[in-house]
Amino acid sequence: MKQQTERAVVRIQKGKGRTLKSGGAWVYGNEIDRIDGECEDGDLVTVEDFDGYFLGTGYLNRKSMITVRIMSRIKGQEIDSDFLERRVRDSIAYRKCVTDLACCRLIFGEADFLPGIVVDKFSDILVVQSLALGIEPFKMTILEACKRVLLEEGIVIRGIYERSDAKVRRQEGMPLYKGFLGAEFDTKVPIEENGVKYYVDVAEGQKTGFFLDQKFNRLALQRYCKGAKVLDCFTHMGSFALNAGIAGASSVFGVDASELGIAQAKENARLNGMEDRVTFQCADVFDLLPALEKAGEQFDVVILDPPAFTKARESVKNAVKGYREINMRGMKLVRDGGFLATCSCSHFITPELFAETIAQAGRSVHRRLRQVEYRTQAADHPILWAAEESYYLKFYIFQVVSER
Repeated sequence: MKQQTERAVVRIQKGKGRTLKSGGAWVYGNEIDRIDGECEDGDLVTVEDFDGYFLGTGYLNRKSMITVRIMSRIKGQEIDSDFLERRVRDSIAYRKCVTDLACCRLIFGEADFLPGIVVDKFSDILVVQSLALGIEPFKMTILEACKRVLLEEGIVIRGIYERSDAKVRRQEGMPLYKGFLGAEFDTKVPIEENGVKYYVDVAEGQKTGFFLDQKFNRLALQRYCKGAKVLDCFTHMGSFALNAGIAGASSVFGVDASELGIAQAKENARLNGMEDRVTFQCADVFDLLPALEKAGEQFDVVILDPPAFTKARESVKNAVKGYREINMRGMKLVRDGGFLATCSCSHFITPELFAETIAQAGRSVHRRLRQVEYRTQAADHPILWAAEESYYLKFYIFQVVSER
């Protein structure tokens, strides 16, 4: 890690920095008055209010709208290997309390006070995403600490794969990258979750290879699927569909526009011996649902798990139209008294906005909604209050009934 002899000071404008002062981890470029001292992008800096009051230590990147990400709020804190290991130990100790360590998100960026880095564990493999310039010098120290702490739990990590190929890196002035960190291994990693077996492709799957955040939502849905005819939209690699299958669904039909995702889903169905009851088709969900409705199809359970329709505030309006349409189509395919599971994974779609969008969809198609459950992301993706970006997943289960 690079050593700095003296840190530059980032001074906040008077009346600015409200997110940071309320507990968040970000300082935006338009909140900064000036920078005193010499520094390069990626360097650690001291952040002070307009009057010199210490606010934190973080790393700088003037290329990014998020210009400083805070690492510590303790004055005089050294950001060294001991500091990073304490952060890792705290993160893993938290996971031991709230979930199991077999497959989980070990580090969730700002919510674990290590901004800009994500580490997922799939069995004996770690997958890392480094998403900000300033965390890059600390990446290997953090990963080595993860391996060391897990070894104390009797868990030997066989390999590490990097999936720093998210487009957000370009906003940091960083190239996209993916590849092995250390010895190579078979990137199709076998895991088991909720009694379902999968092969997770950490090299080619979406993001880090598997969406761990829906773990307990998939488990919750199992209770509604016994003996049911199930439609799983945006199935990705078949995770909701296979949870429905293992719960005893009479038939499950999964749909996704990704040929790779559908190939993975079919492979996972065979792995679990469910290929006779759980089938998949590669198709555009927005095109297929009207065709199913026209054909008179009805399902006991419909699952809507779309990708984020927006990743920026500017496109929220169009995203709302997409969520409204897909929920209208889904509700029409639920038999009277059946169940709809629907979710949004964009933090720009607030819980209030998502709820209102679903309500509008129900009114438009004359369906009454009885809320059964409201859930969010699994606890290994903790929601840090004042860090709104850490709260992103909204998940509802409704009973859908006709007007009566």
